[in-house]
Amino acid sequence: MALNTSAESPLPVGEVSRLIGGWIDRLGAVWVEGQITQLSRRPGAGVVFLTLRDPSHDISVSVTCFRQVFDAVADVVSEGARVVVLAKPEWYAPRGQLSLRATEIRPVGVGELLARLEQLKKSLASEGLFATERKKALPFLPQLVGLVCGRASAAERDVLENARHRWPAVRFEVRNVAVQGVHAVPQVVQAVKELDELDGVDVIIVARGGGSVEDLLPFSDEQLVRAVASCRTPVVSAIGHEPDTPLLDYVADLRASTPTDAAKKVVPDVGEEYERVRWLRDRARRCVEAFVEREERGLAHALARPSIEDPHRMIDERADQVASLLDRGRRCLGHHLDRAVSELTHTHARVVALSPAATLQRGYAVLQKADGHVVRAPGEVTPEEPLRARVAEGEFTVRADGAGTVGGDA
Repeated sequence: MALNTSAESPLPVGEVSRLIGGWIDRLGAVWVEGQITQLSRRPGAGVVFLTLRDPSHDISVSVTCFRQVFDAVADVVSEGARVVVLAKPEWYAPRGQLSLRATEIRPVGVGELLARLEQLKKSLASEGLFATERKKALPFLPQLVGLVCGRASAAERDVLENARHRWPAVRFEVRNVAVQGVHAVPQVVQAVKELDELDGVDVIIVARGGGSVEDLLPFSDEQLVRAVASCRTPVVSAIGHEPDTPLLDYVADLRASTPTDAAKKVVPDVGEEYERVRWLRDRARRCVEAFVEREERGLAHALARPSIEDPHRMIDERADQVASLLDRGRRCLGHHLDRAVSELTHTHARVVALSPAATLQRGYAVLQKADGHVVRAPGEVTPEEPLRARVAEGEFTVRADGAGTVGGDA
């Protein structure tokens, strides 16, 4: 419950400590998991003092227990071991200190640790942190490589020596951290974040030599896995040996079986690249030479064709054909014209023979009324009607008499 206090009526420190103790005393016993960082077993003392630390966070709590409680697991528990304790929170009012009074201690076995890791692996995989499509490709030739490893460790030496042997110009930004124990996780996470934010770092290698399952536990920590997943820079995991597979291997953009393998996968070999360049250059030269030779053969074949050797030959052949066709056309046209002239002459003779003028030349005449109508029967004229008579040499006027005959006026 909230307390009614003010600047004018504050609570004494002792009262606050007493109230906190009262609240904590009402808490029941809880199971707590952690890693033992300090262990004090004074000879003859009936109480053992422990410090439990959360490997993923910078949080520790003091634990006390009776000697007989600890003696039950003394053969399998030491500093650095993971344990689960059944304890009741206690508050030491004079110092304002919280501690846990343990009544049972159980070591966390390897099988249980592996089962928890498998469960965590499935949980993280369901979030997509291990998906292939989110992994970033490593640069072909990194100019600056970030390295997270133990100080003066074999892993550091293997990475640096092998990388510089393969590509002497490569540069490293090294962060030495604790690679096992309670301080490993926060230090590795901090180092990875620093290198990820550092301009110029092209790839980050997290390296550690082999060890037991417990030794490699920091590299399966959820906090570290999420930190690597959020990195913008490609991360290479080089933890332990080939059989070791911490969760960092799954979230990293590339897994290397050993630190030496990491150096080989991150940095190209200058000798191999020189040979590759030489091979590609020779291949390019052969391709160009083959192309030139093929084009030369094609050009020679084209030049050997008759149309290219004697371009006018085809024109001359076509000229003879054109002349022959021209003569044939002229002959055909002449024949057509001659036949047309003959037909025209014959037709003209027929027309002349059948024309009215020829009939008039034989002494006939054509009678026409005033309106030009030709008279074909006597009944078509009236007595005394003037008519025009047309003969071969001209025309004259005549008049029809009453008896139906025609008389001339001139």
